[in-house]
Amino acid sequence: MNRVVIIGCGNVGLSYLHKLCLTDMSLDISLIDLDEEKVIGEILDIEQSLIYRNSNIKLKLGTYDDCNKADIIVISAGVPQSSNDRLKDLEKANKIIVDITNRIRSTEFKGIYLVACNPLDVITELVAHYTDHPFNKVIGTGTMLDTARLKSLISKEIDVKPTDINVYVLGEHGNSQFVAWSNANIGLQNLSGFLSLEEKEQLEEETRHMGGVIVRHKGYTSEGIASCLLELTLCIINDLKKVYPVSNYNTTYDVYLSTPCIIGKNGIEKVINIKLTEEEEEKLEESSEVINNAIDKILPKELY
Repeated sequence: MNRVVIIGCGNVGLSYLHKLCLTDMSLDISLIDLDEEKVIGEILDIEQSLIYRNSNIKLKLGTYDDCNKADIIVISAGVPQSSNDRLKDLEKANKIIVDITNRIRSTEFKGIYLVACNPLDVITELVAHYTDHPFNKVIGTGTMLDTARLKSLISKEIDVKPTDINVYVLGEHGNSQFVAWSNANIGLQNLSGFLSLEEKEQLEEETRHMGGVIVRHKGYTSEGIASCLLELTLCIINDLKKVYPVSNYNTTYDVYLSTPCIIGKNGIEKVINIKLTEEEEEKLEESSEVINNAIDKILPKELY
């Protein structure tokens, strides 16, 4: 039975948990959160909801000792997004991550980290640094969510199923992200044959700010990112070798940012080096600088 530890049972952690429980997998899931009373209530409620599904999901109020035998640790603890700039929440988020990673380091965890807390790329790199875990086993959800948002918007614009739209948002899960339009296609035809330059620019801008739009309407985001976590979990447990743009350590820019990767049982099995235009390469470099500058405020590189 695969073991998953979820650290942080707020809106994202619980949405991910609900999606996990609706799969047909056999899972042992431990939940760690400061509000243990709420977690106990969630466990009882979900256990009773699974009776008619003949589920093989086991839930428990967890402790960090559960990390010893875990296959996957999902870190979804963090601070609510306070503005349109995720990087402004970094100092508070870092304190939470320092506490979490200090506790995990005292265990024998050898599995894979999935990180889903903002500022995403910075926190993912900090997790890798604080735990000294192999880079391929520390994965941030990155622009996987932004890519899903973009595909949804394009699908509505041109009436094509999202899964048949081949396009990636790259770089930072934040304001410096960009779309690799040069590689975007439907049925091997470049998306320029379906969208004008103005339409592409508008869709890219809508994607960049979609998280803020959702927060303004419902107060938080949860379903989209939880679906990303579920997909990555399925890829790892079932060794699916699927390709997603996740936050991974980039050797060229010496920082975590999003590029397409093959995800399997070992985490990041392979980083796919896609050919970008000169303008896109500049945007990727600019994105790396934004992330590096944020990291330097918390952990200057000379201290690594």
